[in-house]
Amino acid sequence: MPGEQKRYHIYDAEAEALSGSLRLPLIQEVKPPTFVKLNERGGYLSQHAENYRLGGAVSFRSAYTQVAGNPDTKADHGWNTLCTSVIEGLNVLDIVTADRIVCQISTDHPLVGYVPTVTFLGTRFDNLRIAGHTVKLDLDLNILGDKPKGDASYTSNRDFIKRVAAQRDHIQSQKNVPTDISKRYNRLPAITAKQGKIECSLVNQSEGGFPGRCFGNAIDVPNFGKIYLAPLTLEQSDFDTSTGAPRKTIISLNMIEMVMGCVGGGTLLGGGGKTNGGTQP
Repeated sequence: MPGEQKRYHIYDAEAEALSGSLRLPLIQEVKPPTFVKLNERGGYLSQHAENYRLGGAVSFRSAYTQVAGNPDTKADHGWNTLCTSVIEGLNVLDIVTADRIVCQISTDHPLVGYVPTVTFLGTRFDNLRIAGHTVKLDLDLNILGDKPKGDASYTSNRDFIKRVAAQRDHIQSQKNVPTDISKRYNRLPAITAKQGKIECSLVNQSEGGFPGRCFGNAIDVPNFGKIYLAPLTLEQSDFDTSTGAPRKTIISLNMIEMVMGCVGGGTLLGGGGKTNGGTQP
């Protein structure tokens, strides 16, 4: 039609391998050794790091991050965005180790509408260990479920909300849940078309012969601190007044978050990715 504005996509994605702040055994800001942020016009960026070492506290053999944004090659599809963060040979104080940690988020924004299809294919932990003991994980890469019909928000999807509620119910049902873990997961999400931000995890449950207790994706390790595995945040906003569709979707994933106290002190985030992107008009 004359004067009709052609749709276009603004890409947005970033990935980092490691970040945080240490207080023990040394005082040190942990600046991301690899960090990439996608240009809003799309394209491809990657960054590598080898043999990283921060004193004797934190090290990895190699890491890389990548982001990509391009029109989808499949017919009747819109725009695809990918963010990836990989750490190999991670070692934190000889207590937390892993052969490989992969964070990967892919979003496919449609030609018509605003809500993307989201996948975490490739995301995983290879040989994650605590104090030398293997961590067994119930990993759910389909926690979001299928893209909601009718361009509805993920945060209004009853099945997704039930899965999130089940994770939180499981944590709260256990005895003597540490206060900080309980506080983090004490609010059950409501089923509403305009729910804002929801935090859940790609890990339903962790277990193993290591010292400490598991509370869903959270592990309380004595004399080390709390470890949160694959915390995922989904935020949808800028709802269309006529259709109710959220124009903005932000997905953030950190594969491992360590809040340390005693042998080590401070916080570390490993394997982080974030993606959004939006289509106009």
